[in-house]
Amino acid sequence: METMSYVHSFDHDHGPATHSEEECTGIVGGKGANLSVMARDLGLPVPPGFTISTEACRAYFAGGWPDGLDEEIRAHVARVESLVGRRFGEPDDPLLVSVRSGAPVSMPGMMDTILNLGLDERATAGLAARSGDPEFAEACRARFVTMYRDVVGAEEVPDDPWRQLRGAVEAVFRSWQGDRARTYRQREGIPDDMGTGVTVQAMVFGNLGGDSATGVVFTRNPATGEQAMYGDVMFDAQGEDVVAGTHQTEPIAVLDERMPELAAELKRYADTLERYYADVCDIEFTIERGKLWMLQTRIGKRSPQAALRIAVDMAEDEGFPLSRADAVRRVAGYLIDPPQRADRHGEEVPALTSGLGASPGRATGEIATSPDTAVAMAEAGARVILVRRETSPDDVHGMARSAGILTSTGGLASHAAVVARGWGIPAVVGASAVRVEDGTVTIGPRGFGPGDVLTIDGDTGEVFEGAVGGEMEIVPEAATLLSWADELGIEIPGRGEEGVPMTEREEAAAAEKAGRPTVERLIRFVAIKGFVTSDGLAESLMTTPEVVSDLLNRMTADGITEMAGPMFRLTGDGKLLAAEMMSEDREAWGVENASAALDGFLPLDQRMKVIVTAWQMREVDGEQVMNDHSDAEYDAGVLADFAALHGDAAVWLATLVEGLARLGDYLRRLERAAGKVGAGDHAYIASPRIDSYHNVWFELHEDLILLAGRTREDEVAAGRA
Repeated sequence: METMSYVHSFDHDHGPATHSEEECTGIVGGKGANLSVMARDLGLPVPPGFTISTEACRAYFAGGWPDGLDEEIRAHVARVESLVGRRFGEPDDPLLVSVRSGAPVSMPGMMDTILNLGLDERATAGLAARSGDPEFAEACRARFVTMYRDVVGAEEVPDDPWRQLRGAVEAVFRSWQGDRARTYRQREGIPDDMGTGVTVQAMVFGNLGGDSATGVVFTRNPATGEQAMYGDVMFDAQGEDVVAGTHQTEPIAVLDERMPELAAELKRYADTLERYYADVCDIEFTIERGKLWMLQTRIGKRSPQAALRIAVDMAEDEGFPLSRADAVRRVAGYLIDPPQRADRHGEEVPALTSGLGASPGRATGEIATSPDTAVAMAEAGARVILVRRETSPDDVHGMARSAGILTSTGGLASHAAVVARGWGIPAVVGASAVRVEDGTVTIGPRGFGPGDVLTIDGDTGEVFEGAVGGEMEIVPEAATLLSWADELGIEIPGRGEEGVPMTEREEAAAAEKAGRPTVERLIRFVAIKGFVTSDGLAESLMTTPEVVSDLLNRMTADGITEMAGPMFRLTGDGKLLAAEMMSEDREAWGVENASAALDGFLPLDQRMKVIVTAWQMREVDGEQVMNDHSDAEYDAGVLADFAALHGDAAVWLATLVEGLARLGDYLRRLERAAGKVGAGDHAYIASPRIDSYHNVWFELHEDLILLAGRTREDEVAAGRA
């Protein structure tokens, strides 16, 4: 499919081979990219569908409905029709679809969804006949009408399914700019101009009787990190019933009792996904009359405590694809000031009630029963426990300002649970003895009003009256990871030699000395690279995407960087800063030294070009053809030349680091890439998708040209590049 296409099928690559996984996520959003992995790469049972790109969303906000989008959508709907054997708009046997958002960064529940789209009165009758269940068909129609009116804002639902579909897509686009989405992005530091993808997928139904179900499951417990599937299931229900928190769910273990074969199948798929992503996965599934369908997956949001335990468990499993070094880097942000848990040894305070411990930690605060009240109380300086029957995306502004969250309904995969874990806010959900009415809270026989104090324990699920103390202790997994960091020589940003958090000034000085990410260092990297993603830049900087995202978001807020689709680039002000920094480097090192370094690089560069060409092409019968790597002896010769080049380049570059310390970044990255090649990962020779040797080499060349006060155009004209 052409690069400019707005619509992509699940089984398509979403762009040319030069796109990295991060860039593909930027094109179709996280949901679309992950559906493609499940359908195309892993062969899991995914209902067919397609994704409208984030580019279309941005075009919509820039100038209205994009030209050509209708035609692309119709072509892709026709393809889905051929795969499922039903026609969109056909009254006797209608194809129904779901329309869901999917941003490049996960924003659970923050934007809009419409299910069962394609129904009118005639199609509802056809669905009743096909399913043999008129009540099911009417329930589907009622749900669709309600969702369409709420999401699209239409008083009447059009009968024409194509008008329904366009209205739904536009509504999902618009929801990107909705208040709750904006609030969530502000809380998470997500840029406002990324846009959302829109996924259109053939419906499968979990509400067709006792042999049908829907659920949300995490591959590991996202609250504690326990290595066991964790989540909720509802039989004879549709997916929104589970995540909305409005219905009482059952634990996922019930599936083992009622449908053991399907439970085993789901566990196999969960293990496959966890190993593919090398991380905890959050999975939505539906069972339609005994057939399991995988609806979506994403990296699961987990509490800080769970993140540490999961990192340790995965790295200690010899068969799992996560090294100890990667585990430490993944959770480095949590190791600066490790999470603690309540030590209740000897405590005998009786609990008022209990629910499900959905997000660990203990929180004490004054009761607020609405999100607006929570915000007002927090702004007045109070610590707040937000108490609700259930939370919805409309509550996120109050949730973000609360010390803890307590709900009377909902399960471990409910909105309140997922958002609280993602934000590290203690939460207890499904505490059925809690009733919220007219601004008051009743727990059993006791009544509480605004300003009364509760304590919740997100580990145990207990709810206490008043402030409950107790000693806090650092979770043991943090100590394990810190010991690994010491053994591996990985420095944790923000922690001194004694493990004591540094002051801001101490941290900045230590970061500069150790080559850790700082705003100044990122400016230089972005100036050389041109366009970056946080994940790609994190690989180059050998740190975590979270650390890089924090810095990039700060730089964007300060007007140094800006978003260009899913990527970051320097603004005009950012380019001026980069030029000033380059001038300072040139003056400090000396232009003569920089010019001599560039001259010394050129012979090595000629060898590099020969090696990369030889790895990609080889001569067969007098003609240059693509190297299919079937000639082991030929490849071994190229790899030997590569190793010799790296040995010479490393010695040469080490001498430059003495004059300009920041060039050590290139030496570290080249050493890593060469090590990967030596270990058999030959993609690290020249792949554009990763921090390969060739990519680093090209950036080093560009940097040396600028340090010498020249341009690449000048070098090309002189025959030197």
